[in-house]
Amino acid sequence: MKQHLALLRPKDWAKNGFLFIPLFFSGSLFQHQALIHLLIGFVSFSCAASAIYIVNDYRDIEDDRRHPIKRKRPLAAGTVSIQTALILSIALLVLSITTAWLADSSGRFLIIIGIYLLMNLAYTFYLKNISILDIMIVAAGFVLRVKAGGILADVELSLWLNMMVFLLAMFLAIAKRRDDTLLKLQTGDEMRKSIKGYNIEYLNTMLGLFAAIIIMAYLMYCASPITYERLKTHHLYYTSIFVIAAMMRYLQLALVHNKAGSPTEILFKDRFIQITMILWIASFYAILYMKGITWLDQ
Repeated sequence: MKQHLALLRPKDWAKNGFLFIPLFFSGSLFQHQALIHLLIGFVSFSCAASAIYIVNDYRDIEDDRRHPIKRKRPLAAGTVSIQTALILSIALLVLSITTAWLADSSGRFLIIIGIYLLMNLAYTFYLKNISILDIMIVAAGFVLRVKAGGILADVELSLWLNMMVFLLAMFLAIAKRRDDTLLKLQTGDEMRKSIKGYNIEYLNTMLGLFAAIIIMAYLMYCASPITYERLKTHHLYYTSIFVIAAMMRYLQLALVHNKAGSPTEILFKDRFIQITMILWIASFYAILYMKGITWLDQ
């Protein structure tokens, strides 16, 4: 059972937490009906993602066996049979579609799931071999999650939110490609064909560029008249200190320690990132939901 669970990559389900972002940023986090729909949607997206992970592991089984970390995956290690894995993938796909319909009977969320599945199947079988496009498809997956969250919570998404999610996802995907490129330099093996389009200097430049754009975009979001009109507060810029600290830490992990390959691993293991995220959420919550705070105006 442990190996079958590992096949689903449950740690990566944390990515589906992006579904809750629209409700949180809307200032309506405690709408119980919306939360129920989002939780069902979280299950649907997690099942869809795990189904794709299994197909991807089957597709890359030979490459994974040469990878120092991925060779421990159940299919590459041979601890789960290919037949069992594919049956499990189909079952997860059926469960994803079923829960998607339960989460939103209008069918709009189901369309998002369908787009996500088709896009990732195309990525698994071909598009991941095209440099730059491979990064953009990964980022598009996060935008789809946020779009799905807006549908389930019945929240209108702002341009700022979509833009920041896309930029952040691009930043994380670039950091992961940098890790793959470092591995190629260390072992001489190309674990994916798209690596031919990258080198360390290019990826370092892209990381610095996107980090700067993300920080500037967040500051502009906090100071935007549109944000004030929607959220009725101009104090959100206080939260930017935690965004800046987290970006600096991630750059440190990538450029100094060469340990930015897996965003979910960092989320679960790096104490500095965990603390800054908790403080960012707490400060955002206090400003947005605790309207009685008046000392900020002093």
